[in-house]
Amino acid sequence: MGAYFNLNENNLHEVAVEGSRLLFHIPTSSLFSMDALTADIIDTLRSGRKSAEQLVEGLRQRFDDSEIQDTVRELIALELISDGRPLSAESPVQRVEQFPLSTVVLNVNTGCNLSCTYCYKEDLDKPSAGRKMELQTAIDSIELLLRESPDEKLYNVVFFGGEPLSNRPLIEAVVAYCDRRFAELGKRVDYVMTTNATLLTDEIIDWLNAHHFGLSVSMDGPKAIHDKNRITVGGQGTYDLVRRKALRLLERYDSRPIGARVTLTRGTTEVEQIWDHLFNEMGFAEVGFAPVTSGDISSFNLTGDELQEVFAGMKRLGQKYLEAALEHRNIGFSNMHQLITDLHEGHKKSLPCGAGLKMLAVDHEGGLNLCHRFTGSDLPTFGDVKSGVQKVELGEFLSQRLDRTDTGCASCRIRNLCSGGCYHESYARYGDPAHPTYHYCDLMRDWVDFGIQVYSRIMASNPAFIDHFISPRRAS
Repeated sequence: MGAYFNLNENNLHEVAVEGSRLLFHIPTSSLFSMDALTADIIDTLRSGRKSAEQLVEGLRQRFDDSEIQDTVRELIALELISDGRPLSAESPVQRVEQFPLSTVVLNVNTGCNLSCTYCYKEDLDKPSAGRKMELQTAIDSIELLLRESPDEKLYNVVFFGGEPLSNRPLIEAVVAYCDRRFAELGKRVDYVMTTNATLLTDEIIDWLNAHHFGLSVSMDGPKAIHDKNRITVGGQGTYDLVRRKALRLLERYDSRPIGARVTLTRGTTEVEQIWDHLFNEMGFAEVGFAPVTSGDISSFNLTGDELQEVFAGMKRLGQKYLEAALEHRNIGFSNMHQLITDLHEGHKKSLPCGAGLKMLAVDHEGGLNLCHRFTGSDLPTFGDVKSGVQKVELGEFLSQRLDRTDTGCASCRIRNLCSGGCYHESYARYGDPAHPTYHYCDLMRDWVDFGIQVYSRIMASNPAFIDHFISPRRAS
């Protein structure tokens, strides 16, 4: 060892948990428990670069020379220590040229029987004015999926609106077509839908159950909170109706767990109270929270102080999640589920999500949108279901987000978990979908640190929780 060694701080982050030092390997989103030698090497190099001889000499009284050399080699391989050689490019892909589409989101109706005050859908219409997707457009969407990605084993068809059940005949026709088409090819197809639950009947529930739909219900919590924004076109609160329909769904539906999706807007930060109502009182299997900070109507956006309180509430609920996990209980907090999954699987995301890459959203006219949030927006579409994907334009767009130059993202410790944040959030707030969501940065870094602590405690005391609750959820 004749080289000089430097610590590559850009690739490591430390988190202390109950007196132990954990090392978060940023390039791979992997977590390691630091042994005494690794900790001493890192501490020594934090004071400045050292030659191989200086490093060994400083540690020789406590560790064998061969042990020091082996550990140094491991840290060099992880690029936590630099010996002068160029570091590998963290994202070898600088341009997106392949689009392995496996998911299509069908915007089956722009009409909705509710008039939720905070709705982000830019193409939303009243029921009487709803523009419904035609069956041929939906079929063309399925054929586009198969044409672009013929070798996938599993495909996902997502039904979205407005309220998708307001175009129930189309959904049933599409499912019948897909069941036949994918069976002919020996492929699997999964159906997903988000609904406001108001149009559910026993007949519809049984049909959805028979086709194993993955269902999420939009519900914002107890009556006073839910009725604040989730109202009818005539301005009436919908809690009583949604509660009755959702309870019937939860009672009758048994093919898959059902989750609740909560939208948090200005004046609504009661994360724990909302979770308690939806999980313990209503009986949803999971509850996920979506804070609004960049909606079109600024008066509904959470203030900076409110956003901090939302994250504080999520951490308090996360503490309950941990306590339950150590007792081998699952409290269905899906935001924490997702973070634990990312940490456990060592996710390394170059892009924030599969939008434009594995997933495209089809508007009622057949246009291909980056995701369901962009249908009806001013962002140009990327082709249509007849002519196909405009791959050059889509690749150029996605490549903008891959380029982290001068964004601050290249040196951020959660860069491979966040990857700059939601495209639509950036578009709504900054007018540029490739712009990082800077208003979330500090809160997200703190949230990930908290997740690392929770994950490490679970792995140390009850790793069976991961096998029982996290891995099967991912597989489904």
